[in-house]
Amino acid sequence: MSDGVQAVVFDLDGVLVDSEGIWDEIRRGLAAEHHRSWPDDATHLMLGMSTQEWSTYLVDTVGIPGPAPVVAQTVIGRMADRYREHLPLLPGAVDAVRRLSQRWPLGLASSSPRRLIDAVLEAANLTDSFRVTMSTEQVEEGKPSPAVYLAVARQLDVAPETVVALEDSSNGLRSASGAGMYVIALPRPAFPPAPDALSLAEAVLEHLDDVTVDLVESLIRGS
Repeated sequence: MSDGVQAVVFDLDGVLVDSEGIWDEIRRGLAAEHHRSWPDDATHLMLGMSTQEWSTYLVDTVGIPGPAPVVAQTVIGRMADRYREHLPLLPGAVDAVRRLSQRWPLGLASSSPRRLIDAVLEAANLTDSFRVTMSTEQVEEGKPSPAVYLAVARQLDVAPETVVALEDSSNGLRSASGAGMYVIALPRPAFPPAPDALSLAEAVLEHLDDVTVDLVESLIRGS
């Protein structure tokens, strides 16, 4: 084990699964069913929000008839149906998880609800690769709050400043950086992070295949 890096924490949506577009399609579809217009900034604002936060946003701001928990379960149920039809794993996702898990304990800090986290990891046969998995449902605030990353670090029993996190979105990058972690950005072209959020990353990569043990170690060693 490296003297510097003590753990690696993955995001799920946009890092391991190409799901952001599906979330957007389903939420927009629900709004359209209720004849509600879609705010220009809604998609980017909801990236990283917890289930409670985005479902409340859909009710209070978009105007989808509530209550929010019912709206949430409708969206999550449709996401689960899509995952059963096809799990949109990103290229290199399984190999990256297994490669890094051979060197460090892994955590997962996701804005997805527990139901979807478990479904993805089980379908990808990756459940045993993660020592800790946590949804923002389980903490007081969703991303960009650092709460979920700090909670994962506590459960892994490591200091945040010894952790490398992999993120794709503006809110995710801000969350991991705000927790004091070193961040690798893996931006999704369809949902590019804001420049100020991207600047928080120590490395910006296009592919999970580029996330090597040597690269991860170099982030803290180079600092």
